[in-house]
Amino acid sequence: MTYKVMSCLKLVGAMLICSHVWAQGSVDTMIQLNGAIQLAQQRYHLLQARKYEADAAIENIEVAKYSRLPSIDASYQAGFATANNLTGVFYPNGLLPMSGPPSLQNNYSPAAGSAASLLLNWQAVTFGTRNAQINVSIAEADMYKSAFAQDLFRHTINVISSYLDLLLAYDMVSINERNVERVQVNLQQSRVLTKTGLRPGVDTALLTSELSKAKIEWLNAQKKMQTGQWLLAQLIVTDVLPIPTDTTFLQNLPNVLPNKDTSFVEHPTIRYARTQVQLSQSKELLFKKTWRPAINVWGSAFARGSGFLPDGSIKTWDGLGLSRYNYSAGLQLAFPILKYVEVKRQLQQQTFLSKASEERLKDEVANLATQQHLVNTAIESSMKVAVETAQQLKSAHYAFNAMQIRYNTGLANFSDLIQAEYNLLRAELEMKQSYWDAWKALLLQAAVKGDLNVFLKEIK
Repeated sequence: MTYKVMSCLKLVGAMLICSHVWAQGSVDTMIQLNGAIQLAQQRYHLLQARKYEADAAIENIEVAKYSRLPSIDASYQAGFATANNLTGVFYPNGLLPMSGPPSLQNNYSPAAGSAASLLLNWQAVTFGTRNAQINVSIAEADMYKSAFAQDLFRHTINVISSYLDLLLAYDMVSINERNVERVQVNLQQSRVLTKTGLRPGVDTALLTSELSKAKIEWLNAQKKMQTGQWLLAQLIVTDVLPIPTDTTFLQNLPNVLPNKDTSFVEHPTIRYARTQVQLSQSKELLFKKTWRPAINVWGSAFARGSGFLPDGSIKTWDGLGLSRYNYSAGLQLAFPILKYVEVKRQLQQQTFLSKASEERLKDEVANLATQQHLVNTAIESSMKVAVETAQQLKSAHYAFNAMQIRYNTGLANFSDLIQAEYNLLRAELEMKQSYWDAWKALLLQAAVKGDLNVFLKEIK
């Protein structure tokens, strides 16, 4: 008795665990279209990379603006060296300069020395160069933001397209499953008719073969469905197979009409191409102003200490303290005279790059205009085909039911029955395909127009 009770408890526990796991799996895998879009926008790594690039470009604007402020450097140094020195000019590259008057002779007795300073350096006037550099940073930020918006839009289109593909794959599995059931019913009926002598035994063998064909098609449809699940899972970055719940897509036709508007000003691709033109033109303006002079303001408070006294005596460690204090201030006008040729070449190069960006923008507009014509053609065709496939399916259902009755009563042969069954299967598949084509045409119209609401408003 105890063994039976324990067995029952174990069975109940296992059922509870399985039901919990199934419920959790259902929560993880069941997904609506809007949920898939949100997951893709939140998780897709390339989108996140684009977003970080845009954030970095925005921060770079503040870096460029910070150049308006002066720089102040505080320093203190202490050293231990001899004081031998000569007057004269030398180019101080790779040499530590010596200060003080010339020494009478070489004296290798060292002493400590120190120096401290507070140096202000401010590029007060740049005659537009600094503002041009800031404008380049702003244009770069706009370009990166537009690139993120373009990639987000394209990825969302891909997610919706993959979702529609998965819905079609699910329907194909259901259609092939119903076809298997029809063949099984006909096979059972054929066996009954064979036993009664109304049908030859070869019909049973042929229907058995047709059942295997139907199961193969069903298995292939399942494989295609699972492939579609993994493709959608990749786009929304999940490790489980998503199961679409918005199954009404392919049961109705969308309200879609040809679009005659050829204005693509707000299209993400056009906005991105336009920001590339603006960035190139901003760099062009920067090069034009690079050759201009700059006025620098500088000021300094500094002090020195030395262990070498004016009378020639040495107090080795007294130099660590500061003993002489100074200040200075001034203006500097710097003009890059020999930089003109270099800047001129850079400006010519950037001018060509600007023209290239403008041509790419024109090409994007022309490409979208062509796609708009193709979309209108696809919409008109898909809607007409959908109407015809609905009529075809209705006729195929009637013909199959009539042929099935005729076969069961001995008025039709096996070939007629199989042909009617095949026509019904093809009509079901083609109708579902035509509805899918109509929704795909609507999605393509949204992609060309650059507005996802064209598609999303039809699923509400």
